[in-house]
Amino acid sequence: MSIIAIVGVVAPALLHVYILVLEMFLWTSSRARAAFGTTEKFAVSTKAMAANQGLYNGFLAAGLLWGAFASDPIGFQVRVFFLACVAVAGLYGAATTSRKILFVQTIPALAVLTLVLLAR
Repeated sequence: MSIIAIVGVVAPALLHVYILVLEMFLWTSSRARAAFGTTEKFAVSTKAMAANQGLYNGFLAAGLLWGAFASDPIGFQVRVFFLACVAVAGLYGAATTSRKILFVQTIPALAVLTLVLLAR
């Protein structure tokens, strides 16, 4: 796989690690509230739910990193699977929460998926 494709897979993985940290550990902080557009009251009342979401983002990050560094053919299959998961999660988030997710998560995941398929 090309270096560009590897970097492309690692980039959304790092984004999902950042989201994990925001949701699991910093949910009630001003930084996380600004990132997600929530109030302090809402953040306090949804802290456990957000931590659960953060854990799922961690699983996405772990899968992307696994795929980025695993040998093919398994690495290729893992990359495709987890990039598709990120894109689908982004579509759902954009439809139910904020269109911003489409541009932050879905479109980049599809672009990287294209890179991965072209690098094959």
